[in-house]
Amino acid sequence: MDRLTRPPLQRMMKIHEAVKAGSFPNQSSLGLELEVSTKTVQRDLEFMRDRMSLPLEFDRLRNGYYYEGEVGPLPSVQISEGELLALLVAEKSLQQYRGTSFEKPLAAAFKKLAASLPENVTIHLADWEQTISFRTSAESTLDLKTFDTLAKATAGRKQLHLTYRKPGKKGTEPRVVDPYHLANINGEWFLFGHCHLRNDIRTFVPARIENLKTTGKTFPRPAKFSLEKRLRDSFGVVSGAGEFAVLIRFTEQAADYIREKRWHASQTITERADGSLDLRLKLSSLDEVQRWLLGWGGHAVPLEPKELVESVRRAAERLLAVT
Repeated sequence: MDRLTRPPLQRMMKIHEAVKAGSFPNQSSLGLELEVSTKTVQRDLEFMRDRMSLPLEFDRLRNGYYYEGEVGPLPSVQISEGELLALLVAEKSLQQYRGTSFEKPLAAAFKKLAASLPENVTIHLADWEQTISFRTSAESTLDLKTFDTLAKATAGRKQLHLTYRKPGKKGTEPRVVDPYHLANINGEWFLFGHCHLRNDIRTFVPARIENLKTTGKTFPRPAKFSLEKRLRDSFGVVSGAGEFAVLIRFTEQAADYIREKRWHASQTITERADGSLDLRLKLSSLDEVQRWLLGWGGHAVPLEPKELVESVRRAAERLLAVT
């Protein structure tokens, strides 16, 4: 029986190296070396010849395979110009992982992909290097040791003991947390896990964690946990138990910006004759949408529900009081 631990591409790379070295390997010798059957070797050889268009020939006198003509690296990745551009854009978007424990593995993966690309790709990458970039106006502070511990604990289902500071509070409190998911949302990292103090799923900001260590215990991650479902009715990362039908009117000056993005899965837009528009959302919490509205500087007027109208009014009054 063939070994299942060696993937087909790895086998073909070994076959390619042996044939290119001029040792005239055959199905039997390759099968012994790769610990697979001769039938598997035959399928690999046929794939290399017919699908990869390698000039593979069999020498009956030497009882082995050889390449008729010069052959370069094994063309292990067939990629179009559009796919290569998408890969470049993806690499550029990895700025959010700079400085995290993911940076080196991701960089190594991209180097391997680049090394395996066919030599006949003619796109001028230098031009695209100068024309595509990703920027962020504010980068979150991130302790690399803390992030690395969080990432490993989440992947390994290891329980954590952490000292956490809630926003707006000077003091800290100890928490025991089962980390379920580590997510980057709008350029910021968040940890979602079961908090034993609250006996519920809570959201933690890594930058607010002051001390962190594993407890030595592991936990089973609930099959029913889904970050997508948890955040489905939130406007960001804060989910609540409420059900709010939100109606916001944007002035003509702000309307284009609203049309250009999908702000929430539930959104519907109604155009108005004067160029303004109404945006409707269904949310479980009003905290984040309130802060978002204040950022529009009067070009966004909340109409529903009453709780949102009142909270924005009070926030505006506090702002006027200190200016």
